[in-house]
Amino acid sequence: MKVADLLRTHGSTGFSFEILPPLKGSSIEKSFKTIDTLREFDPLYINITTHRSELVYKDTPDGLFRRVSERSRPGTVAVAAAIKNKYQIPTVPHMICSGFSAHETEYALIDLNFLGICDLLILRGDKAKHESRFTAVPGGYEHAIELEEQVNRFNEGYFIDGTPMDVVSSRPFSYGVAGYPEKHDESPNPEEDMKWLKAKVDMGADYVVTQMFFDNSKFFDFVDRCRAMGITVPIVPGLKPISKASQLTLLPRVFHVDIPDALVREVAKCKDDTQVKQVGIEWCAAQSRELKARGVPSIHFYSLMAVDSVYQIAKQVY
Repeated sequence: MKVADLLRTHGSTGFSFEILPPLKGSSIEKSFKTIDTLREFDPLYINITTHRSELVYKDTPDGLFRRVSERSRPGTVAVAAAIKNKYQIPTVPHMICSGFSAHETEYALIDLNFLGICDLLILRGDKAKHESRFTAVPGGYEHAIELEEQVNRFNEGYFIDGTPMDVVSSRPFSYGVAGYPEKHDESPNPEEDMKWLKAKVDMGADYVVTQMFFDNSKFFDFVDRCRAMGITVPIVPGLKPISKASQLTLLPRVFHVDIPDALVREVAKCKDDTQVKQVGIEWCAAQSRELKARGVPSIHFYSLMAVDSVYQIAKQVY
């Protein structure tokens, strides 16, 4: 069953989480350990992030530096297949515009189709670290909606050059897209941001997963605005528990989200990050209980550097 169907028919608030592929040269065992820790909560699905190549400088034997393009976390498709095979849990690899050409995306779709993985999360992705603004690679896309168009054409049985496939897959791709309760940082206002989300859903997105937020009222307002706009697909809230005091400045800077005053005050009382972690668990658990009481289809946890916190939260809520 596809993730979109699970979200509609599960009957209670589901549990899902996101993992990163291992660093280049590292073992997949750390990913398996994360899943082993959280699988007791019967996850509806597991997301696997995708990462673009970045320009890095490497030492050369003559003492100079050479600029090369390198991907620190390759293997998204393989990790998704490994997890699906080992745990029999639906996997959702991210497909991103950032750093990928349409041809590279097509090869990934072919591989996923062979592997029987038919769920995707389609995102534009972040700009490269050396860029001041997002720029598509040659032959790539500026917007997630363009990537949706390619996936839709693939589902219809056509490659990007218009060539028809010999055999059309009996399991077309289903995909979700991102939503931003506090708006995307590049949108001039919430109304414009909502127009883009509506366009992505109209293009064929089967559900929406939100950026992290720390104030549930912003999520509920976001859902109300979506429904008023005619967006009827399931909307999954994304949560991340704070585990370090430094995240009070890091998360707003990187993800463009607000931290409520009440949470800031509680963190300020903490003597160390052990106490901060406990505050983060309690705050996120309270968020989760309220969201569950309001009947959200699932709660999606961003578990990077917070696996134990997510475990403690799920233990209280599920």
